[in-house]
Amino acid sequence: MRFSSLCGIAAAGLSCSVCAVGVSGAAQGFAKGVTGGGSATVVYPTTTAELVSYLGDSSARVIVLTKTFDFTGTEGTVSATGCAPWGTASGCQTAINANDWCTNYQPDAPKVSVQYDSAGLLGITVKSNKSLIGSGTAGVIKGKGLRIVSGASNIIIQNIHITGLNPQYVWGGDAITLNGADMVWIDHVKTSLIGRQHYVFGYDASNRVTISNSEIDGSTSWSATCDGHHYWGLLFDGSNDLVTLQQNYIHHTSGRSPKVGGNTLLHMVNNYFYASSDHALEVDAGAMILAEGNVFQNIPSPVISPISGQLFGSPDTNTNAECSTYLGRACQLNAFGSSGSLGGTDTAFFVNFQGKNIAGATTAVDAKAVSTSAGIGKV
Repeated sequence: MRFSSLCGIAAAGLSCSVCAVGVSGAAQGFAKGVTGGGSATVVYPTTTAELVSYLGDSSARVIVLTKTFDFTGTEGTVSATGCAPWGTASGCQTAINANDWCTNYQPDAPKVSVQYDSAGLLGITVKSNKSLIGSGTAGVIKGKGLRIVSGASNIIIQNIHITGLNPQYVWGGDAITLNGADMVWIDHVKTSLIGRQHYVFGYDASNRVTISNSEIDGSTSWSATCDGHHYWGLLFDGSNDLVTLQQNYIHHTSGRSPKVGGNTLLHMVNNYFYASSDHALEVDAGAMILAEGNVFQNIPSPVISPISGQLFGSPDTNTNAECSTYLGRACQLNAFGSSGSLGGTDTAFFVNFQGKNIAGATTAVDAKAVSTSAGIGKV
């Protein structure tokens, strides 16, 4: 279902009986069946306080964003001493001394003055049974991320842009945090100019999550690799998480795209990885990754060593036939252009797909199609 062109009338507070506002499409993969706010009456927040209230209350909600919600300055700023682990050149991120990170882990790094916006450090709490939907390209949250934790479930985030979380500072904020959640679908969401992780899954199990058709934009003027490519991309480190990463555009990163551990089962299907200055995948102990139908373009290292977990990189048609027993079909080959190889032939973890909702796969995606269809305003 697409937004009616008349929905702006309703957003302005006028009646509009013909407005069609709702979630477009349906989740595939592990979060299949998520309903979010369902048929709850649509609400249109007008202030940052209203948005926080709607997302954090106990009611089922369909929340439509029709403008930019700018949290910058709403919680004050902090001036403190941080550190510069990668040097003080203009293109390098410096770091906030969060939880004594500089003191404990970067004791030899130069000390620097930092001034950051407090709102970016902790995301807006999102409770259960919510649909958060942007209208056209208007649904922007600036200066603060989203936090889906502590048992929150049945949540849909679609067609919004999260941006401007202290991007010059490590520990400046995470765009989307999940920890101890279930049945979450994040679709057509853009994240950009983030201080720390675009997506971070904490240690508690987040059960069933699908991230689809979203844009992870790593282009930045401040990078841990000092080269305009954001390092802190996607960290999937939960206990027994089930994550479908489908048809996303992940570009101009330099690492953690994603980094996977913590007994996470990741189905990485039909994504377009473009223009990394270093690597994409990091496979830590406990990771179980099935990668199929992805395109790696200008990615020097699609995966880096050592591979401590399990990886199946769909290496050839004969080996890919082994997917049929647990996925009901053969896996699709990945494609590589001006990139290294992926490898990975471990199938021992395939049994974990049994009985789960599995996303479909096409042959290696048309790279241009994914890059132009992912993110805000493309629903």
